[in-house]
Amino acid sequence: MAKLPDSADVVIIGQGGIVGASAAHHLIERGWENIVGLEKSAIPSDISSTSHASDFVFNTSHDKLNVFTTTYSRDFYAARGNYVRKGGMEVARVDDDERMEELIRKVGSGKAFGTNARIISPKEAKELFPLVDETQIQGAMWDPDAGLVVPRSQKVAGDLVEEAVATGKLQAFANTPATRIDVQNGKVRGVETAKGYIATEYVVLSMGIWGPLMANTAGSPLPLMPVEHPLLFFGPYGPLEGTGEQIVYPLFRDQGNSAYVRDTGDPTTTEGGRIEWGYYEHEDPRLVPPWDIAEPGEARLSPSMRDLSLDQVMNAYEKAIEMTPVLGELGWEEKHSFNGLLSVTPDGGTLMGESPDARNLWFCEAVWVKDGPGAGKVLADWMTDGHPEMDPHSIDIARHYPVQKTSKYVYDRCYETAKKIYTPAVHPREPYMTGRRMRVSPFYLREVELGGYFMEAAGWERAHGYQVNEETLLARYRDRIPVRENEWDGRHFWEVSNAEQLAMSDGVGMINLSHFAIFDIEGEDAEGLMEYLSVAKVGGTTPVGKGVYTHFLTERGGIHSDLTIIRTGEQAWRAICGGDTGYRDYCFIRRMAEDKGFERIRIDDRTDHIATLGLWGPQARETLGRLMDDPEVLSRENFPFATAKDIWVQGIPIWAFRISYVGEQGWELHLPFSYGLKLWDLLYDEGVVPVGIETYANSRRLENSLRLQNVDLETEYNLYEAGLARPKVKEADFHGKAAYVAQRGRDEQPAYLCTMTLRENVDSKGVARYPVGQWPILDAPDGEVLVDSLGRRSYNTSVAYGPSVGETILLGYIPKEYAEEGRTLTLEYYGEHYPIRIEAVGYRALFDPDNERVKS
Repeated sequence: MAKLPDSADVVIIGQGGIVGASAAHHLIERGWENIVGLEKSAIPSDISSTSHASDFVFNTSHDKLNVFTTTYSRDFYAARGNYVRKGGMEVARVDDDERMEELIRKVGSGKAFGTNARIISPKEAKELFPLVDETQIQGAMWDPDAGLVVPRSQKVAGDLVEEAVATGKLQAFANTPATRIDVQNGKVRGVETAKGYIATEYVVLSMGIWGPLMANTAGSPLPLMPVEHPLLFFGPYGPLEGTGEQIVYPLFRDQGNSAYVRDTGDPTTTEGGRIEWGYYEHEDPRLVPPWDIAEPGEARLSPSMRDLSLDQVMNAYEKAIEMTPVLGELGWEEKHSFNGLLSVTPDGGTLMGESPDARNLWFCEAVWVKDGPGAGKVLADWMTDGHPEMDPHSIDIARHYPVQKTSKYVYDRCYETAKKIYTPAVHPREPYMTGRRMRVSPFYLREVELGGYFMEAAGWERAHGYQVNEETLLARYRDRIPVRENEWDGRHFWEVSNAEQLAMSDGVGMINLSHFAIFDIEGEDAEGLMEYLSVAKVGGTTPVGKGVYTHFLTERGGIHSDLTIIRTGEQAWRAICGGDTGYRDYCFIRRMAEDKGFERIRIDDRTDHIATLGLWGPQARETLGRLMDDPEVLSRENFPFATAKDIWVQGIPIWAFRISYVGEQGWELHLPFSYGLKLWDLLYDEGVVPVGIETYANSRRLENSLRLQNVDLETEYNLYEAGLARPKVKEADFHGKAAYVAQRGRDEQPAYLCTMTLRENVDSKGVARYPVGQWPILDAPDGEVLVDSLGRRSYNTSVAYGPSVGETILLGYIPKEYAEEGRTLTLEYYGEHYPIRIEAVGYRALFDPDNERVKS
């Protein structure tokens, strides 16, 4: 065996699985050299999740990036001759209407994001998959591109490593476990193994179920838990003999029973001659702490293949026999059956990107076989270019705040996630029940007393509406608030939130915004850093107290961050970010400071110290003034729009920022947590209506055509397309400026973010629908999904009913050829078509379009 080198440009820990192998392949493809791969077992791995994976590829996600990685992976396998495209189906039982609706939703997501899934009848399902009892189902979803990685993803991983080694750019070391990642002064410096130390500046961690153990050695918690996945084999099954195929029948998923079925092909092929039945325990999933996983040689089969008893799956197995009777006719092969370990995360998403805790430590974890090569490409592009082709916000490990990586939180959330791998269908607004009340504002006690309907974001409890307002406000505004008869449309939505919005517009309301991520940046290099980060001018002649709405871009001019920056001193700025995006923004600021040499700065995270209460409505100034000794401080002349200053309200020190995200006069009131309850009580006693976050985040936001980062704003799009470009390009350099200027020079943009309204909403059953989630936008005449010149498909990025304008409002990117005000397009929602009309191309509010109320 070759001697372990003293140094490498990058070390991959976990080289033997499909993820590590794909990472090496794509890094070399992007020009990386001198790579060392370490694996604790053989290469390809005989102990990882890859070694026992079922290897099928379905593309039925509701996530755009996941559809991309699956599509890329499928094409990657096929180009190598390692893919059999057999097709696959998911079925809905005759008594499971909710599952049928979910299948229709998956078809809609497929149209939005680029798959070929469609609905088929029980008869068609039987013709395609003869093992099913078609009397048990009411319909199915068919994915014609589904199939199997052959002969095994394990073999593909081995081949990729061999090919990479043959280039001379990878040295791979089997049976060489890493023991520690050496991090010094916050940066990777090397990797320790039992065979010696390798100095390196970059580490890629792709250990899967063992990942948290190695991540801990770098002081970088990896929020992941292994879970057992029962896999049972039945056979031999005679009809598979003589086919000569790796897989004979299409893939089959009965997700209502949390199970799937596939055959293993001709007996002469790898593991052939059987029927495989897999199951995900959705009632009491078995999590296995990484430190409890057996070492190689200690397990009967493999450390990632744990013993299984038929008793643990008996109820689901008996239901499976109803659907596929062959499972009851064949013998169970106990010695080949096992509980396979796979990775789950607190939100069910992959964990990728640079560690927030250690520079140049890159994660590529919790990746399914169906996404392995795609994940490798995303990682390599990200490491090479600073950003992948598509926005990675849904997989970036920096989406998790430190509090969301603590052991109890991770265990509880992973347990809850594991219960939903296959069933039930997860609503777009579905709240988690575990990991709650981690972060609460000083107003929380009063919100509970008022019957707050709480959801959670970034660990914060946020009331979407208040029960106390139902008796009074709902009665007052009942005729302006539609009843949502369809249960799915109204799930996790509270009508009172619309009434609260209307009351705010008629008087004054207060909204708890303490989930804001707030960072103070100070020091001699603070101005240089903030100017370099921001598209808008925030330094130079910008006066102290001036607030500026601005963006951070990627090098290619994509929209990375959407935030407000206020100059608070000659060498001091405050960045106010959304709670969901705040930690990623913080990491971006800190990394940019390090990479660009802005060393003389201090970044102070004030999020858990500053409470924020939004006070808005036509009576906001009058109401706040009654609580002040000098109410003239609040006049239009003394307190201009988009400025901030310190004020006192009955002894409470407040940093007031005159800004509005809800289209009304008023302020964000920022104050120390210790004074929060007192301020709430003062305002409540003055008759201020508590208003839930629903108004701020959804209904009034869309009435004002305001965009939301990671939803309407992503790195695939630019500020000109989003309608947010500055009137002029500032003189100072900023990150992404060259691309931004080039985008400005185009005669037209490929697409434009449009504000649209739903013109008709009654479905074929006579029920008025209020869309939830993201759905495809079609050309009205031919019914085809709109696709722009860059291949980006049109779908609604946001949607909500706006009670102040009496319309269901949508945002979505529309190709330039179709982006015309007054044009009618079609929204597909649960298989039915509804006309939508473009009201504005680019930014223009439907409610108070001239901002008269805001600036009053």
